[in-house]
Amino acid sequence: MQYIYISIILLLSTLSMSSKSYSQDKFLDLKGPYLGQKPPGLIPEVFAPGIISTEHFEAFGIFTPSMKEFYFIRGGGIYHEPTLLVIQYKNNRWSESVVSAFVGEPFISPDGKTMYLGNKYMERTDSGWSAVKSLGTPFKDIPIMRLTASGADTYVFDEREEIGTIRTSRIIDGQRAEPKALSKEINTGKWTAHPFISPDESYLIWDSEREDGYGETDLYISFREEDGSWGPAINMGEDINTKWPDAYGSVTPDGKYLFFHTYLDKEKANIFWVDAQVIENLRHKR
Repeated sequence: MQYIYISIILLLSTLSMSSKSYSQDKFLDLKGPYLGQKPPGLIPEVFAPGIISTEHFEAFGIFTPSMKEFYFIRGGGIYHEPTLLVIQYKNNRWSESVVSAFVGEPFISPDGKTMYLGNKYMERTDSGWSAVKSLGTPFKDIPIMRLTASGADTYVFDEREEIGTIRTSRIIDGQRAEPKALSKEINTGKWTAHPFISPDESYLIWDSEREDGYGETDLYISFREEDGSWGPAINMGEDINTKWPDAYGSVTPDGKYLFFHTYLDKEKANIFWVDAQVIENLRHKR
């Protein structure tokens, strides 16, 4: 069974909302952007080892547009159930706090005002995030794991099935259109899931298990063609993909780095990052 879908069970978490901060000693020396980490090159590196990526389960990492908040899920250690955490840059230092129990895979809208959590969402308020709300019909009836949005508020999302289908929903004449499945270039293979639509909608990243893969699920990319269709799926290559499940690709709001996570066994996953130039290299090769 695919490790990516461990999250199905983890949705049963019953932790209460909390803003409690835990030991911050490990953050004292972190200065500068990206939690003070040295940026990677064209070979992926573990993101913030010992800070974000530990011997436990860390996945679903995403920055806000300000690049001053990093949200991710952790399970293990003091967190007996998977928990949504944030590491924030405030008062000239980084610190970690709990946001909530795990209610869905997080994605921050390009304007930073909405956190999507599958078929639910939270809105940014003056005091933090609102209560979790439903996206309503028809999304509430679709078992969405990850929903992402472009700068034009186009939704691209998956569903929790072995043979997954990635769909899209645009804004047409001011109204949210009915979801529509993407083409077979995208929806081929097994465990097709976790799409990321770029803000300008010029490319789409997702993970899937296909015959041309390197093991279990791999990261794929498709570029928008001149006629508006999606081009062929391109495996992102052996430097990105491993024999393990590689999943949940997304590019930082500043466009500089690709983030994703890799499951190293059934209970451990780490978050990786790599220079987003890998995307441009694939664009030029196609």
